[in-house]
Amino acid sequence: MIMDDRTELRSHILRSLGAGGAEIKELLLYNQNLFDRSGLSGMAFPLPDEAFVRVWEGYAKETEAAGSILPLRKHLVQLNFPVREGMSGDPGYVAATLSGEEPGTSPGLGLRAPERCRLFLHPTLAGRIPILIAGVREDFQLLVQALSKRNEPAHIPESMGACMIAGYRNWHRIRLLVKVAPGAKISERLPDPAVQARLQDKSSYQDRFIILSSGFYSGVPPERFGLSEQQWREFSLVIRREHECTHYFTRRVFSSMRNHLMDEMIADYSGIVGAQERFRQDWMLAFLGLENFPAYTPGARLENYRGNPPLSPSAFVILQRLVKQAAENLELFDRSTARLFKGGPEKHLYSLAALSGFTMEELASAQAPAQLHAAFADSAKTLSAGRIPQSGFVA
Repeated sequence: MIMDDRTELRSHILRSLGAGGAEIKELLLYNQNLFDRSGLSGMAFPLPDEAFVRVWEGYAKETEAAGSILPLRKHLVQLNFPVREGMSGDPGYVAATLSGEEPGTSPGLGLRAPERCRLFLHPTLAGRIPILIAGVREDFQLLVQALSKRNEPAHIPESMGACMIAGYRNWHRIRLLVKVAPGAKISERLPDPAVQARLQDKSSYQDRFIILSSGFYSGVPPERFGLSEQQWREFSLVIRREHECTHYFTRRVFSSMRNHLMDEMIADYSGIVGAQERFRQDWMLAFLGLENFPAYTPGARLENYRGNPPLSPSAFVILQRLVKQAAENLELFDRSTARLFKGGPEKHLYSLAALSGFTMEELASAQAPAQLHAAFADSAKTLSAGRIPQSGFVA
């Protein structure tokens, strides 16, 4: 295996943590940085909203006026059907979701507390994104099953508290695009070549939005951090929101959003800083099951990011050591940048730009705090961050 200087450095760090040849090979592949940073310097932040945002502004106003998310049934067809085994093959469901036909008198999703669900547009460095918060756990599960599992009763793990819906086919937007009158059959218009030409641009009808629960983040109880249940729920909601918005940022800015440890570390960093105005390594380690390092809590969230194929048990142990050292370095880095910026969108942007250039091995190195600080300072010189308005978010 021929190594360049960077790969050799990463290998050296892995060896220093006890990795042998087999583990080094596994982890070098697993920890590849896939972020495309080539267009970063030419971007001005915040980025303009994506095309789907405008119609969601109307959705948010409707739900706010109604004091409930039930008006969304008019726009998100899946909310008109219950979650039950075999629903994805139901003829009425297929006609509504795949052909855009009106759902008729379907019974609806059966939300427990639609009045406790909220929809709003949250401003991010990558533009605004719709966020739907479920006030009770059962409704979060139903919304995820409806909007990402085709209304099938798929298992939603208790540790799951957020879901990014991507590439959502919005038949309401398609109807507006092809000018279908209310009550008319859209199937009569779809074969038209002019309509087909308009639908070539998927951004004209595909949406992206976030569903959040209001439970404890990563399933960690408030006692772990000496907080009341109410305090921890409020912090958890902010962490979850900023975590998911960071995934949105990396997808739009770096063309990558993976179910991967490096993505999760960056997103958790953003969430913790968003909730606390500083980074806390003890929080990150607890979220990933390493609160009692070197002991690992079996079944903790870190196991969700073992890759495909999954890392071997021995490589997974080395990964835990990388996480521990990286978390320590992130705290040192955050302290150093706090001297330059108290907080706000500028610090957030420059931190994300800096972190995106590293691998897990590099984050775990003894030189990481100084190197991250240098990358942060360089980003502050080259990037533009305009004023991002307050979201008006209330936990």
